Amino acid sequence: MPTAILTGQPVPGSSIESELRSLGFDVQYASGAPDTETLLARVPATERVAVVDARFVGHPHALRLGLTDPRFPLSAVPGAVTARPEGRQALTRAMARENSAGGGTALAVDNLADRITAALDADGAEVHRPELGSLVAAVPADPQARNEARQAVAAVDDEAVRLKSAVKARDGFVTTFAISPYSRYIARWCAGRGLTPNQVTTASLLTALIAAGCAATGTRGGFVAAGVLLIASFVLDCTDGQLARYSLQYSTLGAWLDATFDRAKEYAYYAGLALGAARGGDDVWALALGAMVLQTCRHVVDFSFNEANHDAAANTSPTAALSDRLDSVGWTVWLRRMIVLPIGERWAMIAVLTAVATPRITFYVLLIGCAFAATYTTAGRVLRSLTRKATRTDRAAAALADLADSGPLAEAGARSLAGTARRLPGFAAPAVALLGGAAVVATAALTDFGGPWPLVAAAVYVLTSSLAVARPLKGALDWLVPPFFRAAEYLTVLALAAKADVNGALPAAFGLVAAVAYHHYDTVYRIRGDAGAPPAWLVRTAGGHEGRTLVITALAVLLTATQFKVALTVLAVAVALVVLAESIRFWVAAHKVGAPAVHDEGEPA
Repeated sequence: MPTAILTGQPVPGSSIESELRSLGFDVQYASGAPDTETLLARVPATERVAVVDARFVGHPHALRLGLTDPRFPLSAVPGAVTARPEGRQALTRAMARENSAGGGTALAVDNLADRITAALDADGAEVHRPELGSLVAAVPADPQARNEARQAVAAVDDEAVRLKSAVKARDGFVTTFAISPYSRYIARWCAGRGLTPNQVTTASLLTALIAAGCAATGTRGGFVAAGVLLIASFVLDCTDGQLARYSLQYSTLGAWLDATFDRAKEYAYYAGLALGAARGGDDVWALALGAMVLQTCRHVVDFSFNEANHDAAANTSPTAALSDRLDSVGWTVWLRRMIVLPIGERWAMIAVLTAVATPRITFYVLLIGCAFAATYTTAGRVLRSLTRKATRTDRAAAALADLADSGPLAEAGARSLAGTARRLPGFAAPAVALLGGAAVVATAALTDFGGPWPLVAAAVYVLTSSLAVARPLKGALDWLVPPFFRAAEYLTVLALAAKADVNGALPAAFGLVAAVAYHHYDTVYRIRGDAGAPPAWLVRTAGGHEGRTLVITALAVLLTATQFKVALTVLAVAVALVVLAESIRFWVAAHKVGAPAVHDEGEPA
């Protein structure tokens, strides 16, 4: 149990002790700095500890934000400071400094909690200070100030602020105006019954899987039910994040589950639509796989661009400045958020079309919409990259290299081509990645199944992939290298399966691409959570993008169409087992050891 140490003279009628207990703290009293330091030393190093001034006046949610958020080792609001286990050493050092005979801060601060916070700042520790907005957190110095602070507390509805802050600050039009106005109340209902965000996330997944099963029936009633359930799944998907913000239940495992299940839900639904169409005599597996490929590549563009510019120095761009100016015009904000087809708009469109149209029409509209959104966002990011003056860091280059997913063949080739790569112009990396990928995809799509040319093109692709990553990816457009690799691998599988022209080849290809895409998404989530890339053995075992492409084209040359379908199925199962086992092991272990909690408030996907 976390411990809160109340310091200073208790105030008659104060509710601070009961508020701290309601937040889960065991409350202890200290008469002064020496007593506080003694009590602090007694609290187990594996538990959270807080130092709070007994005169504190404020909203309970201000205390909740300042003292219970699991994402930050050190956090403070006026009159209170807290440390998680990883921040205890810094807090203990600041407390000792404050309590030493020659220590103390040079500030005229009359409460110990704020003096400790000032000492932490002086030591260079990173102390999180939550945005309180209209919430009150203060340590009044006299009765009049206390009375004014209490009046300020009474003037603001603490619960209304807490409920409003549960909604993501930046979201799409559909989510903001059609879902969040009521899903936040579902989140509060869940919190009142002790449900966790992970439980709601799981309920969202199960609902989406049932929706996919309804779509797979191929009946109009099944399609209508699928559309309704898909919307219900999205409501729960919004609710889990709002519940996490409402109750501050952030975790590394929760962030991974939320992001992973989003992809699993959408792609399982694509498969359900394809199965339902097949029951009606319409084969749309190529469209389903194309939609998954396009959506995954869109995400890789987002991830790569953001990682490339995560900590870029001297980051200036006229294009970015124009975007910021447009954000000041209300209607353009919502228009620009809608045309990128974020998850709310996309799922609403899919649900409505499923209910009223056919799976083929649903996929056509989805592909057209996603292609337009991908063109719009990618073009804007290319313009930003070309017009900005920025120096990208080694961290960004390492992240892009991890996202590239280069296997043993590309790594060996990169070492031998390093000298050549250094002599090439800055745009060479994305250019050769694009040319090599386009060559293997075009050859697979335009030549007869079983011919040798796709294998020849795949061998060339190995060389171009090696050259693309032979030097650090710090160029203006080097963030395009991972998406080009993803498109090349996925589209090669799609083209070869379509050319095989045998029943079951495209579903097998869908499964293989889904398994590989999971590996690529898992890499992203590890990087986002500052956990590093997947282990090298996993990348080598999976073959890397270039190795898998070479193997698949070789199988297409050596096997009959029916045997190729079986080989794709076996590869899909093997890749899925390996990457899922390692991913689950990693994230569960990270959760058990108390890895820093993460929460993504970025652009909607």
